[in-house]
Amino acid sequence: MQGRKNYTEKLFLSFRLSDRVPKDNLYRRLRETLDLSFLYRDTEELYGRTGNPSIDPVVFFKLLITGYLENITSDRKLVEHCGMRMDVLYFLGYDLDEELPWHSTISRTRQLYPESLFEKLFNKVFALCVDSGMVSGRTQAVDSAPIKANASMESVVPKMPASPMDDHLKKVSEENGATGQKQAKTASPAHISAPEHELKRVEKHHRNLREGPVQLMGASHKKARLLSNKTHYNPHDPDARISVKPGKARKLNYLCSMSVDTAKGVISHIQADFADGRDSQYLKGIGLKVQDRLGQNELVMTDLLADTGYSNGSNYDFLEQRKLTGWIPVFGKFKPGIEGFPYDRERDEYRCPTDRPLPFKGLSTNKYGTVLKNYWAAPRDCRACHMKPQCAPKTRSKKIARTIYDEQYLRAYARQHSERGRQMKRLRQSTVEPVFGSLTQFYGLRKIGVLGKAGAHKVMLMAAIAFNLKKYLKKGGGKPFISILKVIMDALQGLLTDFHWSIQSRPILIKA
Repeated sequence: MQGRKNYTEKLFLSFRLSDRVPKDNLYRRLRETLDLSFLYRDTEELYGRTGNPSIDPVVFFKLLITGYLENITSDRKLVEHCGMRMDVLYFLGYDLDEELPWHSTISRTRQLYPESLFEKLFNKVFALCVDSGMVSGRTQAVDSAPIKANASMESVVPKMPASPMDDHLKKVSEENGATGQKQAKTASPAHISAPEHELKRVEKHHRNLREGPVQLMGASHKKARLLSNKTHYNPHDPDARISVKPGKARKLNYLCSMSVDTAKGVISHIQADFADGRDSQYLKGIGLKVQDRLGQNELVMTDLLADTGYSNGSNYDFLEQRKLTGWIPVFGKFKPGIEGFPYDRERDEYRCPTDRPLPFKGLSTNKYGTVLKNYWAAPRDCRACHMKPQCAPKTRSKKIARTIYDEQYLRAYARQHSERGRQMKRLRQSTVEPVFGSLTQFYGLRKIGVLGKAGAHKVMLMAAIAFNLKKYLKKGGGKPFISILKVIMDALQGLLTDFHWSIQSRPILIKA
């Protein structure tokens, strides 16, 4: 007989979420594993004693974790999604008939809580991974990638020159007094703060673009390339910076710098930086924070892996002082030696092809702040040399300038071209780069949905927390612990039982 289901809503219902959520469900295991009770103590001073109760801090962070686990970056869509998932409601501690917090409350609470609170939650999740044996600490891979900011290139405006603005503020001060000057400074737009030589380089680049043919690719479009962080900014999000990846259009981005432990791919550090800075200028801060976090968990770092963007003499020296082996390839323009000019380490001098000395003369600093060691030949030696037109055609004598970190560069160059160096390069590529791909594609880090560098840092921390939690639960965290000895004993017991039954079922042959 054909069956037919008739549905009629019941006025009263006996229902428990815990009975409907499976034991191995991700959010059930997460609720049983992650203890966030410390948030009540750490957020108590952020609230007053009167007024309406705010959103529960534990519920707030559980909502954020759910959003990044589900790859949902919109607070409005997140609340709608959570209301339709029984396992998420059980994780949040809400019943079916309870109303979830309003989406705007999530945004306001995110702005209220400091970055240190998000970092404390990251440290707690990282400690869970350490306790489960997923972090070795010895080898860390560092890399960075631009993340799209919540700002458009169409809203970029020029910065005001410094001198006319100073004259304007002086005039306002004379007319309205000190109070007027203070208000004018507060409301004034951004000033050009780049050095003169950098502005000249930008102007030369723009002049070449105007005179050259217009190209159609987004990364090299004339109008977009005429914009520079030295002369333009976005008033909607002043912390966002113009940057470009090869083959991509110029956008306003933040730089996501990250460190990953090579044992199981656990993120050991993540931070938001300005996108117009060099990767190399952030390595020291990353190294110190990673070492401190590992030290708090009684782990020791010995090796650091990074790409050529982190190649810098001061970085090599910093790693050696911290007793770390830096597997960072030197940049392409570095030359381990000067052809035809051998170096004498004992005398600290070079020798020219005619065996004349170029002794060390002193230190100097170029316009970029790089400290150089200068070696000069005597003018009388070069004056009588037949090779001067080829060796030093425009100067009185041959001059050689080398970085003060030349020895550190040479040691890094030797490590780079060793067999171990090639292995470390493959290890870095297989560790940190897939993690970046996972964060951008599956953990809500394709675009920063908030404003400001501090907000971007919170977003990156929450994406890393969700990633580490997912990996922790996948590798066995939160499941009942089963002794290896018990597994072996159960297997042996099973083999003995099978052998016993096989002996009993074997026919007995009686020899006549």
